[in-house]
Amino acid sequence: MIKDFGTGFGLLLQGFRIVLGNRSMLLRGAIPVLLTSALMFTGLTLLAVNLGGIVTWATPFADDWAQTWQQGVRIAAGLVTVVAAVAVSVVLFAGLTLAIGGPFYESIAEEVEDTVLGGVPEAETIGWARAAWIGLRDTVRLVLRALVWAILLFALGFIPVIGQTVVPVLAVAVGAWLLAVELTAIPFIRRGRDLKTRRATLKSGRAMTLGFSVPVYLVCLIPLAAVVVFPAAMAAGTILAHRLLARSSR
Repeated sequence: MIKDFGTGFGLLLQGFRIVLGNRSMLLRGAIPVLLTSALMFTGLTLLAVNLGGIVTWATPFADDWAQTWQQGVRIAAGLVTVVAAVAVSVVLFAGLTLAIGGPFYESIAEEVEDTVLGGVPEAETIGWARAAWIGLRDTVRLVLRALVWAILLFALGFIPVIGQTVVPVLAVAVGAWLLAVELTAIPFIRRGRDLKTRRATLKSGRAMTLGFSVPVYLVCLIPLAAVVVFPAAMAAGTILAHRLLARSSR
């Protein structure tokens, strides 16, 4: 498991080497990120401004508690709300970026497959309209899953110690997994594979998938870092998909 996790991280480093050595590829991958970042920044800013009111609304049972307990519960609820919101927003960010920049990322995936992986003879041409539709459809499904996890994590956040230690780690793992499903969409679609097949294939190499996606998830939390990491993650995700599909076909 540790070896596979390290392999996944190595694939991400390979993705960085590919895009940093190809300015055209880096630019193609960065343009959609900038557009989506502006939208997500606006949404997260609104959440930050209204966080106090949201937490108070979500914890009416604490209205009559002693001030110390009330503040403790609401601080914990605020932290869990932020963690859950970030987990959902990263998945939503990835889905919107891929939908907006479909042709850009398809060209990156195609170039990586042709120059690094030796090509994919049976590859389908997706096209922007189809890529956008598939991307939005899959994003809705994955965001719904992220929301279910967000509700669960919110509830677990009220458990002393666990809510402040285990929940943030679990949130990162879940968010990173859903992000990996998003980032490997194009190479799977190019091979005519659906979301169900994608998820099953990634599960067959769970440690490798998380080794790739956890660092991407964490770096995407840094403002504007996604401009560089997202194109690299697309290149690395293409290689990851190729490797896991080849392994599952043996």
